[in-house]
This record gives sequence, structure tokens and C-alpha cells, in this order.
Amino acid sequence: MKKLLLLFVGLSLVACGGSKNAAKNERYTLESLQNKSYEQVLGMYSDANPKNGSEMMEEETVERPYTILYPETKDEILITWKDESRTSIFDINYSEDGRWSSAKGIKIGTTYDELTKINGKEVKFYGFGWDYSGAVDWNGGKLEDSNIRVFLNPEGEIADKFYGDRMIEATPEEIEALNLKVSAIMYRD
Repeated sequence: MKKLLLLFVGLSLVACGGSKNAAKNERYTLESLQNKSYEQVLGMYSDANPKNGSEMMEEETVERPYTILYPETKDEILITWKDESRTSIFDINYSEDGRWSSAKGIKIGTTYDELTKINGKEVKFYGFGWDYSGAVDWNGGKLEDSNIRVFLNPEGEIADKFYGDRMIEATPEEIEALNLKVSAIMYRD
């Protein structure tokens, strides 16, 4: 009976510890910011040392107010707002190797193969060397209708044929040689 009780207590402790870790990880998902106002975001991340401003964005076509959480740290995240009063998020951008991820587990450094596995179907990507360098197309996979957009960056050598504003056609061997990893994540409602 004592052994059974000890086993139950041990499993309960493990389960509680796992719940705390899951809750901690959920705190740093881009989706946790979904539908939040500036005040709500600050309530969730009181330690974020926010930096606010306004800048021309989207290829200098629109001025948007922004908030940077955790500026100049590995957890730096950029939130742009739909309105000056910061009541509605336009998008969230993240490109540092910190704690943030998507709810599906996509983070900075996620490999092409891992991304394809999460998507349930091979992802396609645009060429490099332009404003939306390495943008991913979910290719009808599980993430097709998600609000997550990711950008890949090659760690391998880039041949000329992989540059430009166009969908890239590459063999599995070429993709492996590029050693593609997620370099930026965007969440947009």
C-alpha cells in the first residue's frame, strides 16, 4: 500500500510540474497575445520594459504605432497596432532565438524538415535576397489557414538560382544542402 501511495504522490508531482512548464511555455506563444490591447499585454508581461513609437512600415506604405517588448534581448518582440490608441494588434514579429514560439512549436531555428512535419505536408518557399526573403507557403498543409507566417534562412551556401521574388523549385538534396531554418515568425490576425 505504501508503494502504491508513493507512486501516486510521485506521479502527481510530475504532473503538476509538467502543468507549470506547459503554462510557462504558453505564456511565450505568439497566439497568447491574440486579441489583446496594449494594457492587457502590459498586464501579462509587466517585466517587458516596453518601447513605443510609430514608423512607416509595409514597404513605407503605411505608418503604424508599435511596441517592442523585451528590447535588445533575445526575447525582443515587435507588436504593430491597427490604431494609435493601441487597442488592436495588427501583427507580431519575432526573429530572436529566445523563449517565443507559435502554439504549434515553431520557433527560431526550427528546421525545414521539422516545419514540414508540423505542417503535415512539404512546405514551399520563396527565394532569397529581397524584402520577403525565404517566405514560406504552407502548400495546403495543416498551417494553411493559420495566422502564422515564417521565413527561412539558409545556413548553407546559396546558389544564384535560389535568389529572387519567386517560388523556389529545389530537389531534396538541394534543400538539405541549404540547411534551411526559421529566421523570423510573424503572427497576423
